[in-house]
Amino acid sequence: MDRRSIIKHAGIAGVLAAGVAPAVQAQATIRWRLTSSFPKSLDTIHGAADVFAKKLNEMSGGKFSVTVHAPGELVPALGVVDAVQQGTVEAGHTCPYYYAGKDATFAMGTAIPFGLNSRQLTAWYYDGNGLKLFREFYDQYSIINFPGGNTGAQMGGWYRKEIKTLDDIKGLKMRIGGFAGSVLTRMGGVPQSIPGGEIYQALEKGTIDAAEWIGPYDDEKLGFQKVAKNYYYPGWWEGGAQVDFYINKAAFNALSPEYKAMVETAASHAHVTMQAMYDARNPAALKRLVAAGAKVLPFPKAVMDSAFKHSMDLYKELTDSNPHWKKIYTDYSNFRKDQNLWFRFTDAQFDRYMQSAKL
Repeated sequence: MDRRSIIKHAGIAGVLAAGVAPAVQAQATIRWRLTSSFPKSLDTIHGAADVFAKKLNEMSGGKFSVTVHAPGELVPALGVVDAVQQGTVEAGHTCPYYYAGKDATFAMGTAIPFGLNSRQLTAWYYDGNGLKLFREFYDQYSIINFPGGNTGAQMGGWYRKEIKTLDDIKGLKMRIGGFAGSVLTRMGGVPQSIPGGEIYQALEKGTIDAAEWIGPYDDEKLGFQKVAKNYYYPGWWEGGAQVDFYINKAAFNALSPEYKAMVETAASHAHVTMQAMYDARNPAALKRLVAAGAKVLPFPKAVMDSAFKHSMDLYKELTDSNPHWKKIYTDYSNFRKDQNLWFRFTDAQFDRYMQSAKL
């Protein structure tokens, strides 16, 4: 009796008894290396890559193995795009906006000042045109992208001195992620690009006056509250910051359809898990930070208004000068307009009421 006849008549128990492996067992063994931009100590953002690798291993019965490497083990923290593009590694986990120096369009893949929040960005990617447009953009880098987590709206960072007026921004040396530094520059600040694992030392030594990372849970782990007490909100430059899995195009195309589906599924699982971890862990961490002496303060309206104006001016300039930006931002901004209209009547109103309720 041939293999097809066995499968047709025996059922799964008979198949296993006859030694005929299910489809996944017939797949080739795959070994990938993934380089992360985030230190291992951050079990939320670095942990999303671990979630991705673990899920692939489980779905493939151990046939698809991904080893996750911290910054510096294989490539520098901000070297992910080059490493994946060149095939030095098969995959990476990073924030697209770290590479806005290559092309400002990268920034929209993570977050831009006064952009979409996390739910809106996920909606744009999965049910709007976001994923399609970015796949077209990344093709020039031989990269296929998958959403790989979101932090949710972030805090506005730690400052040695209080920010009371716009004048307090002038000359401020601040570690701030990628693209948002362009807006800070227009406001008179001095942005610094520093990987997550090196921020504490720079703030402690006074090399910088302020620093932002993500939010209470990660910030507490990095110890910023020990060297700067003024903790501002909101992070107007990151209303919902997305992290991506970058996959080398040739490596992905070499996979079977089953393995491609596993990569997509593992990435979406990591995407959901990462924000769940932040949302679950940030509240308790914020309480601990306040108990340790952190002063939680809102940015003055004048600072918010100035940041908004400079952001919109920047987007207009990029639309006029960068065709990649124009193509994606036109769709992004139209989607944002409709989302803000919808959220105005739903989540925003519900959240505002619940936050004022005596629970």
